[in-house]
Amino acid sequence: MGVVYWITGLSGAGKTTIGKILYNRLKKKYANSVFLDGDILRQVFGNDLGYSENDRIKCAMRYSRLCNLLQRQGIHVICCTVSMFDSVRDWNRENIENYREIYIKATIETLQARDQKGLYSSYQKGVEKELAGFQVGMDEPKHPDLVLNNDGEYTPEEQVEIIINSLKLRF
Repeated sequence: MGVVYWITGLSGAGKTTIGKILYNRLKKKYANSVFLDGDILRQVFGNDLGYSENDRIKCAMRYSRLCNLLQRQGIHVICCTVSMFDSVRDWNRENIENYREIYIKATIETLQARDQKGLYSSYQKGVEKELAGFQVGMDEPKHPDLVLNNDGEYTPEEQVEIIINSLKLRF
């Protein structure tokens, strides 16, 4: 039976970086593992949704249903996505067997300093209008399996070790 590792957090928190390292570790033991990233999945699904709260929920539910489908086929899934809505995570917990939720948290100051995609600087200039955690609502995860504070105290590799040890994963 596969496992879904749902890695969530705001843009720039480190989801993709940490998720890829975890995926590479997982893939060595389980060939039936896949890595899904929210930005890439948007393209795969045709970039037909915007960034309003309603569109973001629809998008996240697509990811949830895809993860559920793959997990039911015995595939281990690492899904890195903002998806900051209780309704989505509640659906995941109710419908996905072997669901593990990892919340990567970083301070706004850290996110603004990293700003890999330029979202935070665009927001400050008034260009970005639908930034998660600002104009678009954000429900901070209430019952994640693990919360990682990722303000730079630990390297991404050390964060993955924390995941492995905290969730008692066996590689």
